[in-house]
Amino acid sequence: MNKKLIIIGASGHGKVCADIALEMNQWEEICFLDDNENIKESLGLSVIGKSSGFEQFVDEYDFFVGIGSNNTRKRIIEKLKRINASITTLVHPNAIIGRDVEIQNGTVIMAGVVINCSTSIGEGCIINTGATVDHDCDINEYVHISPGVNVAGTVNIGNNCWIGIGASIINNICICNDVIIGSGGVVVSNIVERGTYIGVPVKVVKNEGYTYCSSF
Repeated sequence: MNKKLIIIGASGHGKVCADIALEMNQWEEICFLDDNENIKESLGLSVIGKSSGFEQFVDEYDFFVGIGSNNTRKRIIEKLKRINASITTLVHPNAIIGRDVEIQNGTVIMAGVVINCSTSIGEGCIINTGATVDHDCDINEYVHISPGVNVAGTVNIGNNCWIGIGASIINNICICNDVIIGSGGVVVSNIVERGTYIGVPVKVVKNEGYTYCSSF
């Protein structure tokens, strides 16, 4: 761990990530990289360059990618990994994290989140404000669980999924890769085809083809 932190992305999501980093009080200096030249500072923290210039800071800084898009976040994290950058994890002090919970690098756990015991959170995830993830869940890589989402126990969510604000997932559910659950949606059965699902219970509105979903 370094004494300085760079957050890539200085817009809304990046600001929240910076706020969490400040609350954690682990770094002497926090700053941003952002490609918008009109942004000189954000949340009172300086923007010191563009995201494409991160390599010059790799020896002195930890990194966090504060970008909401799952695909963009993944692309940048993979670039950081290729140059052995120090990628950190951000956990708000007010989050409640149970025993035997694993949280991989590049993930942010925001204020008011509850993650219960024996759950795994993969690389580059966003567990957003006030979301709950119950026991024995497996949240895979680059998943965005939006504010107010409730995930019951023993749920498996595949890579690159987006669970919309206020959605609910009952226990023992498996959701395959590349699924979008619309705001307020309720998932009551396994989802085995990538696509966009909305409603109570959710039904597919845009199907993007079959993808394999492993059992527990």
